[in-house]
Amino acid sequence: MADKRGLTTDDPDDMAGWPTGRLLVTAARLAEHAFSAHLAAHDITPAGLSVLHALGDGPHSQHQLAARCRVEAQTMSRTLDRLERSGFVVRLRDESDRRRLLVERSPSGSRVYADIDRAELPAFAGLFDDGAFRKHLLSIIDRLAGARWQD
Repeated sequence: MADKRGLTTDDPDDMAGWPTGRLLVTAARLAEHAFSAHLAAHDITPAGLSVLHALGDGPHSQHQLAARCRVEAQTMSRTLDRLERSGFVVRLRDESDRRRLLVERSPSGSRVYADIDRAELPAFAGLFDDGAFRKHLLSIIDRLAGARWQD
């Protein structure tokens, strides 16, 4: 039996019949598990990797990093604490406003970021060579993020 979209619906375990949103969420969850396991070997989380990426153009405040990484300030605080304990970031006073702290990559943070950035996750190798797929992902992220994370 097929639904109005032409998708098979009689076998609940047949993923071909699942709505696109459910497929996307499932794929994202499985990709996240694989990616997290890969990063764990470098003692970093996906959130930590996002911060190291956001620091690629120099130091930023915690507030700026939260906006760039599309997370709440509280979440960023916990991520920065962990990165600092691991030696991947340092916090320093802003010379133009001594009340404000800036965060920057440490040398070991730069090394671990470069190591991870160079290596393709083995589980993903060859799956996403199509530039159109990446464009679709970016479009989905942009559409769903909406105005919530605009600076």
